[in-house]
Amino acid sequence: MTSIAVIGPGAVGGTVAAWLAQDPALSVTVCARTAFDALSVDTPDGPITATPRVLTDPTQASPVDWVLIATKTYDAAGAAAWLGGLVGPDTRLAVLQNGVEHVARFSPYVPAARITPAVVDIPAERQGPGRIVQRRYGTILVPDSLDGDAFAALFAGGKIAVSTTPDFKTQAWRKLGINCAGAVSALTLKPAGVVQRPAIAAIMRDLVAECVAVGRAEGAELDASLVETVIDGYRAAPADSVNSLHADRLAGRPTEIDARNGVIVRLGVRHGIQTPVNAMVVALLEAAAG
Repeated sequence: MTSIAVIGPGAVGGTVAAWLAQDPALSVTVCARTAFDALSVDTPDGPITATPRVLTDPTQASPVDWVLIATKTYDAAGAAAWLGGLVGPDTRLAVLQNGVEHVARFSPYVPAARITPAVVDIPAERQGPGRIVQRRYGTILVPDSLDGDAFAALFAGGKIAVSTTPDFKTQAWRKLGINCAGAVSALTLKPAGVVQRPAIAAIMRDLVAECVAVGRAEGAELDASLVETVIDGYRAAPADSVNSLHADRLAGRPTEIDARNGVIVRLGVRHGIQTPVNAMVVALLEAAAG
């Protein structure tokens, strides 16, 4: 039996843990701040439930075959507190987070060669401890490697589509292009429909264009057409949809602004690329957070 620990049972982590727990060949443990009795996920085809082992104390953890980290990007240190108990000599780590720095974020704690980064697209909302609504089955994309293949095999019996790609860097930067534009909703506190305003769409285009320029400098194969692709995607989305950056700000939680926009500014400086619109967005959201 393959043992898996999921750190962070939020919208993504809880959904992933519930689906993995449907497979009797997998033993699933959830590492959480708050204890709960069971996972309940309302999926597009009806509810699924699971009763994984739930740990709230890192000292209770023991080594597993796979650790899946699904916390917010700013809580790397909190997630790392679990790794001392969960990681054994053969443990592999998958990072299911936003941004393009998955490996760098956790290589201080686990050798980089044992880390599998993942681009996740699973629209879901956490409604309470262990309670999640999954809007679409979604996808997870990982590098084309032996560990990537092994990770994808964990999901073979479920409905989340997990696949590998020979160019993970490009895929991660494409996702960042989508995410960086969502900062406008967090600033205006208006859902995706705000893109219908021409002036707002223009700002979003500038955010994505800066992302494309920096991503190319980092080695990603990004076409300029990504800018309009992102804008078209926001226009096609339900007008009342709320991205996670917006939701976190509404709830008074910390936001992932550094992983979604700050990284573009930081890496832009490294390559001598100007990123004034992303820099402005980061400064305004950080000021709004106090």
